[in-house]
Amino acid sequence: MTRRIAVLGGGRSSEHEVSLASAASVRAGLERAGHVVLAVEIGRDGSWAHEGEPLSLTPGRGLLDADVVFPVLHGPFGEDGTVQGLLECLDVPYVGAGVLAAAVCMDKVTSKDLLARAGLPQVAYRGIRHARWEAEPDAVLDELAVLGLPVFVKPARLGSSVGIARVAAPDELAGALTAAFAHDPLVIVEATAPGLEVECAVLGNDEPTASEPGEIVLTGAGADGWYDYDAKYTPGGMELVVPARISPTARERLRGLAVETFVALGCSGLARADFFVDGETVLVNELNTMPGFTETSVYGKLFAASGLPYEELLERLVELAVERHASERAYQF
Repeated sequence: MTRRIAVLGGGRSSEHEVSLASAASVRAGLERAGHVVLAVEIGRDGSWAHEGEPLSLTPGRGLLDADVVFPVLHGPFGEDGTVQGLLECLDVPYVGAGVLAAAVCMDKVTSKDLLARAGLPQVAYRGIRHARWEAEPDAVLDELAVLGLPVFVKPARLGSSVGIARVAAPDELAGALTAAFAHDPLVIVEATAPGLEVECAVLGNDEPTASEPGEIVLTGAGADGWYDYDAKYTPGGMELVVPARISPTARERLRGLAVETFVALGCSGLARADFFVDGETVLVNELNTMPGFTETSVYGKLFAASGLPYEELLERLVELAVERHASERAYQF
């Protein structure tokens, strides 16, 4: 079925350019699949435009008469429930997580707290608020000491490794916290996990399925480092090995945890689940509700390796958006 699909790209976050690249790839794939595609660019100032003209949005009146919206937005003001809330007000089906799941998954502390309550295995962590750091820095440093070294210090609600520091010495921790607080008043500090970094794509609504897992291998100049922004977005900075070089037992455990995590956090449509695997031990790292979406991005590659080509993956995501919208509108509010 041919549909009118509005594809959102850009946004206010530091991942603006990454989003534009993802959106361009999604538009091309949907056009090859025979759909009418409407490009909507969200500027760094938050303004919306279509074909160079500003967009005026009216609650309850949809978006450009589109049948579905595909919000290919990464990071704050796009992947964190804000745009999802706007699309709910416009009353249009949209791809991906709903308001609550998008907001929860964007907040690394809240999502990890929920996964801990669900009993899912993950690395040790602590969430620190800026006000507390300013009021009692010595107490915070003492609390973080139990995590050992090295640790990773991250703004709680950014993506693509923006603002993250690896701290290997005690005298580096205060500076890393201060730098992270420049991005977010909530910071998460995580213990280091041994083993391989492995990612798994999830697709579905009520009955999600997991892809073949893929292993992240750092290459080039970053081969001895960690999976930072440069490794993710510099050509040749990483290689995805599919299937991941893990045991059959760890593979099935990981795929099961990917689905459990997706369900526990209330996701729909799609997500990419990230893990650490050390022998038979599998730890959940985080869930990304709108991962990079070019044909060479990890999410698309994982499902391609699992037998679902890029255009068919996009088609399935559009169908899932329509199904979820119809299902939710069947209830009385």
